[in-house]
Amino acid sequence: MNDPVSLHFIDEPISVEFDVPLIREKNPTCPNRFVWHGETCQVSEMLAEWSDFTRRGKMARNMRPTHSAVAAGRGSLGVGRFFFRVRTQTGQIFDLYYDRAPKDALHRKGGWFLYRELSAE
Repeated sequence: MNDPVSLHFIDEPISVEFDVPLIREKNPTCPNRFVWHGETCQVSEMLAEWSDFTRRGKMARNMRPTHSAVAAGRGSLGVGRFFFRVRTQTGQIFDLYYDRAPKDALHRKGGWFLYRELSAE
């Protein structure tokens, strides 16, 4: 099977819903549904999942190399993205992710984003 090809770059905030509440909000599982532009998309299948704990910007320079190596494997406070490739009930394939970075002091939980739509071929 070939890797899916990106059809549309989206990278917009979404809200997500889970049938079972998360135990750890900053280490999420794949959501059961997401809402984008007022439309609810039901996830019928998770196709893949991966994480990226790369430190970006100022965060890339504020840690000792030994600590940075550990953080690269498991993340650190406010650093890390959890990606999920999903198929919806309509057959569309999307990559979505949870970004653990706080938006600001009042929104410290991070947020969910619809990254892109992929081809089903």
